Amino acid sequence: MPTSSLVMFEEEFKQITAVIDRLLKEANAKVVFLVDKDGQLIAASGETGDMDTTSLASLTAGNIAATGGLAKLIGEKEFSILFHEGEKDNLHISIVGQRVIVVVIFDQRSSLGLVRLRVKKANDELNAILQKLLRRVEKKPSVQENLLAEITDTDIDKLFH
Repeated sequence: MPTSSLVMFEEEFKQITAVIDRLLKEANAKVVFLVDKDGQLIAASGETGDMDTTSLASLTAGNIAATGGLAKLIGEKEFSILFHEGEKDNLHISIVGQRVIVVVIFDQRSSLGLVRLRVKKANDELNAILQKLLRRVEKKPSVQENLLAEITDTDIDKLFH
């Protein structure tokens, strides 16, 4: 897959949001994030009001990159699932389609087993949406190409006069 920034269309964004909203409920989680590997937050669901979502997204991508380095050192391609256990909250982090990261924050109201089960199902759905999105992007010219094609010499003259 390409490593450039992910282009998102409204249709796929709505599908992704529906999947993470459902994951939040089915896993009995506090928060679910979808982050790209560049550290950009794609979507979030749950109790995000008091969280620095930008930092969380960035640090999650950094965590994936660091553990990717560890994986390579021991001969693995990557670690597709990470789990961090805290006193109150836990993080379950998984990679979808080698492109995006699902972060589930949960507490004692849920269990690691339930979260893993629900994340596996959601990851399959998210992977299908991402594959569809990538096929769609490959078929369409880039947004920049579309914008440049629509600009005429008259538009440029109006801009500078």
